[in-house]
Amino acid sequence: MKNKLEEIRKQHGITQEELAGKLDVTRQTISSLEHGRYNPSILLAFKIAKLFKVSIEEIFIYEEDSENENF
Repeated sequence: MKNKLEEIRKQHGITQEELAGKLDVTRQTISSLEHGRYNPSILLAFKIAKLFKVSIEEIFIYEEDSENENF
């Protein structure tokens, strides 16, 4: 899943460390999210969206793979 977390975080002028503190996660979690190495839990995704006052879809971009097109 791709995301715009780094872009949105920088627009708000906060560091990975500051964002991690606000969300009660590690800085490494934020880094992994920003680099697409980790997909957030639905709860964490909601917390991030609420913090930045945007919808989840404005941060996280879900891309369907061809195997799931029949759903």
